[in-house]
Amino acid sequence: MPDAVVIGAGPNGLVAANLLADAGWSVEVLEAQDQPGGAVRHDRGVDPDFTSDLFSAFYPLAAASPVLAGLHLEREGLIWSHAPKVLAHPMRDGRCAVLSRDLEETAASLEAFGASDGEAWKELCQVWETLGSSILDALFTPFPPLRAGARLMLHVRGAGGLRLARTMLLPVRRLGQEEFRGEGGRLLLAGNALHADLAPEAAGSGGFGWLMSMLGQTHGFPVPVGGSGALTSALVRRLVRRGGIVRCGKQVIEVVIRGGRAVGVRTRDGEAVPARRAVLADVSAPTLYGSLVAEGHLPGHLLSDLKRFQWDFATFKVDWALNGPVPWTCPEATQAGTVHLAEGVDGLTRFAAQIAMGLVPDEPFALFGQMTTADPRRSPLGTESAWAYTHVPQRVRGDAGDAGLTGTWDVREQEAMANRIEAQVERYAPGFRDLVKARRVLAPTTLESLDANLRGGAINGGTTALHQQLVLRPLPGTGRPETPVPGLYLASASAHPGGGVHGAPGANAARAALRRRRTGSLSHLQSRLTHKDRRGRHTA
Repeated sequence: MPDAVVIGAGPNGLVAANLLADAGWSVEVLEAQDQPGGAVRHDRGVDPDFTSDLFSAFYPLAAASPVLAGLHLEREGLIWSHAPKVLAHPMRDGRCAVLSRDLEETAASLEAFGASDGEAWKELCQVWETLGSSILDALFTPFPPLRAGARLMLHVRGAGGLRLARTMLLPVRRLGQEEFRGEGGRLLLAGNALHADLAPEAAGSGGFGWLMSMLGQTHGFPVPVGGSGALTSALVRRLVRRGGIVRCGKQVIEVVIRGGRAVGVRTRDGEAVPARRAVLADVSAPTLYGSLVAEGHLPGHLLSDLKRFQWDFATFKVDWALNGPVPWTCPEATQAGTVHLAEGVDGLTRFAAQIAMGLVPDEPFALFGQMTTADPRRSPLGTESAWAYTHVPQRVRGDAGDAGLTGTWDVREQEAMANRIEAQVERYAPGFRDLVKARRVLAPTTLESLDANLRGGAINGGTTALHQQLVLRPLPGTGRPETPVPGLYLASASAHPGGGVHGAPGANAARAALRRRRTGSLSHLQSRLTHKDRRGRHTA
């Protein structure tokens, strides 16, 4: 009987398992898919000579995560690689905003859009240099972040703290208007905010856009050498060396509860896997509370709140094997690992508004990845392993374009949407389609079939909007990994602090389980000592 059973071998589940193993616990991880990794996997499914990341690809949050840093995955063979430039946002008029790990290069790029915009960017970076480590510590620890929060408040006492709070809550459109004269800095902030489901006018999008931009400036958007699955392999190797077990093809369908606490799980093939101390669930909150745990074990208010849980945007992705480098009209984009494709902040607003209305966007904002540019091992010399993804509504009500897309995502709709994304790339790189050697389409339904946590193609475990963050994530009053069932912990991106590959939800759940065990053992020992003392057999 293992001390703990972890449901799901995504990055959060594997981080949790590693931390429990570090504490001396025996751990068994059960994964529904035939390989570990969740949304951190690669393959050669587009072309045998090309390595393609199935889901996530660039990892600024992983590079900055104190959780992953503490695991020392470089000892397990993990190596990071960077593109010459972090990010580019080209415009059709030939201008291009560039984010580089070299601060002077970023500043010079933005200065071309507006006088003194380079200095404005440097001022934002100075704030990050002062506060960034404290912000990350507060972000990646359980809510409320008492110690990290106290350190952060020491840095931002008085009016400075209020100004920072205001900045973090601003819509990214307003933040860009306040900080920059030209479009360049505004594009970098707003494009990074749209990595989540935050429209330029959404409260808090400014803080998220600033966070992602500063991570890119200081850490870059690195990729694992050889493919995203190299990060997963490092986590698995580390766990196995510490005695942990990972079993794939084992879909958990029930958390077994006896005597009011979680005591194990049951798999689809009928196997009962007991857990001596804890069950940690790297699954979405709706799956845990709406499927794996019987309703009778959950309070009514939680089940009611669960009906209001909001998923983030659905995702549509296309992978390509290209016979040559992308022919960007803006030369600066050729060296960027990530390229944002939308015509200005207004284009991003239009895109987000169409999704809010339930319409498939006609000119989708595309996040384009040049993986061979970031890691030359991904494809043969002179070629490019590339991908792009965009967002679509979870529930499609209509098509803003002329293809009559309905959201069924059958073969016709998949091909039509993939063509629409390619048309968006062509606007900034004429001749792109002539380079396509092979492509693969991953519709929202396909993504979910490959990882059940990606419900409808949602990649963040639930909306990033303020009404479902901090103590409200995933549901009001559930900002910590503990659940209403003793011994059961939520360890997925549905938990605070949310999506991205950084391991914090898994680490928070593991630490909560360890803390519960320690306090429980101490209480039991104190009870025994007091009992013996009263009987005159022992003096404490």
